[in-house]
Amino acid sequence: MTLAASPVAPLGAHELLVFLLQIGVLLGTAVLLGRLAQRLGMPSVVGELCAGVVLGPSLLAHLAPGLSGWLLPRQPDQIHLLDAVGQLGVLLLVGITGMHIDLGLVRRKGKAAALVSAGGLVVPFAGGVAIAFALPVTLLAEGGDRTVFALFIGVALCVSAIPVIAKTLLDMGLLHRNIGQLTISASVVDDIVGWLLLSVVSAMATTGVRDGDIVFSVVALAALVAVVWFVGRPLVRRLLRLAARSADREPTVALCTVLIILGAAASHALGMEAILGAFLAGIVIGSSGEMDRERLAPLRVFSIGVLAPLFFATAGLRMDLTALARPAVLGAALLVLLVAVVGKFAGAYAGARAGRLSHWEGLALGAGMNARGVIEVIIAMVGLRLGVLTTEMYTIVVLVAIVTSLMAAPALRFAVRRMPVTEEERERERVLIGSG
Repeated sequence: MTLAASPVAPLGAHELLVFLLQIGVLLGTAVLLGRLAQRLGMPSVVGELCAGVVLGPSLLAHLAPGLSGWLLPRQPDQIHLLDAVGQLGVLLLVGITGMHIDLGLVRRKGKAAALVSAGGLVVPFAGGVAIAFALPVTLLAEGGDRTVFALFIGVALCVSAIPVIAKTLLDMGLLHRNIGQLTISASVVDDIVGWLLLSVVSAMATTGVRDGDIVFSVVALAALVAVVWFVGRPLVRRLLRLAARSADREPTVALCTVLIILGAAASHALGMEAILGAFLAGIVIGSSGEMDRERLAPLRVFSIGVLAPLFFATAGLRMDLTALARPAVLGAALLVLLVAVVGKFAGAYAGARAGRLSHWEGLALGAGMNARGVIEVIIAMVGLRLGVLTTEMYTIVVLVAIVTSLMAAPALRFAVRRMPVTEEERERERVLIGSG
């Protein structure tokens, strides 16, 4: 006779208390600093990351080591609790981003968007790979593979952040302009390709750089995308219709949450990043023709207002700005930042000119797409979790995300001032105002 397994002991009273205080303090500080950042004209993610910087090894650990050690102990189990909540937040955030991807817009912009996106991907990716091979060995994780590290840095530098770009364009009243539409279109392509590249490089980091494993990762990726699009999309459309029969929002919110989490689980089971599956699930939901934005408003508010700030605060905890006091680390940070900015500007500008756009349109596209914001932070967290990035290199990558996001608005404003408003853009603005 087989005896039933003993029940797992619940979380201890002290561990639960510390966890609850961590959530409350991190979230409260992140929201407060995020709002302050917005008041100062910066993306809220900057303030949310600063919450972790203030409470982490960069500041609190030096000012009050006893308090820091009690509130943020280094025990793996305690850290994993916080990471689990942050992971849920980032999966929902990426899924919601995928829901708002307008594939029709990309198709309408066609050749110009493809050329701008290609330039904005290839040039910074190549620059990132090249600079990673030149960085000192002290910035590599112990036992890490230089090739995987270089490819990872290339992916981190080639992405753009749709949420930051869209918010910047909206705040500047440029979404109705042709340049705003083209910037969003090219950024969408950048994001999709960036997630796909991240998935392949992450698989290489897990299994090693072996031709058979790389081929398997690419084939598995192609199969996943095909199944999601041709099988998952019709199924999701039917499920959303069923959920919409209810007068309440809850079934639709629960269904979309389940789809995003299961999509993440599917890609993770195939040896790829869970983030990719969440992103693909979001795209399928958004392109199904059955997505009701009003019904999904509670999910968006909770994810962006609560879970996302908590994730970014947790990401900030892993930054150690004191490392920048070392000349080698500071020099590497400045070099990576220079390559990131120049690479994205040059690539987007070259693509724009190849697509027969004007000089100022090319500069505006380079400025807008330079914002890496939340996407690069997520990639940095993945690199840290996989052991590809050291704490110092992680800090450098996140700093690039912050600085490029801060640079986007003033650079974009400088270029757009020199671009005349067309009649088509005026008409689009009147339509938007009328529909609002």
